[in-house]
Amino acid sequence: MTRALCVTPPPSPDQPPIDSLSRVQILAAIGITALILLLIARLWLWLDPISLLPLHLSLIDGLLGLGLGAAITLASALAYQLWPAYRRSADVYLQLVLSPLTAIDVLWLGILPGLSEELLFRGVMLPAIGLTGFGVVISSLCFGVLHLSSLEQWPYGIWATVIGLVLGMSALITGNLLVPLLAHIVTNLMSSLVWKLRQS
Repeated sequence: MTRALCVTPPPSPDQPPIDSLSRVQILAAIGITALILLLIARLWLWLDPISLLPLHLSLIDGLLGLGLGAAITLASALAYQLWPAYRRSADVYLQLVLSPLTAIDVLWLGILPGLSEELLFRGVMLPAIGLTGFGVVISSLCFGVLHLSSLEQWPYGIWATVIGLVLGMSALITGNLLVPLLAHIVTNLMSSLVWKLRQS
């Protein structure tokens, strides 16, 4: 999942400088991370042969996923405006990850994490723990931890946990992995593309 819609200000004095990564390094990291998450999901299914949360092609659920993605993107933009700690956390991430990428590269940033994270957290982990509120909470906490790159990024870890709850509830209510999958991809794409457009 990507961070909020924003225009990145100059780094604040209380933030340590971060070494820039190249476009190739960022794209490689996206691909490797997606592959690792898919392998974890496959290993989990091998060790515990549970039924995956089904993915049904449905126009209504597809529209619901697209709408949910747009709503999450707007909520992220609002959190960026109203929560300074989240804004600082988002700025660090956006500058580091999105700056080297082209607009076409952002497609990979939207699709690969969306597919791999949803397959693991909502497709495998949620049914394995249980299709209940408890399962949604535990899988969302794990989702939040995945997005906690350092202790200084704690606001984004909290935000990712909240979004994990929303995505998990959408999976639980609809019984269709398509809804959180589309919502996640749309959120990543919209947030990233708007940021790139504002920078240019």
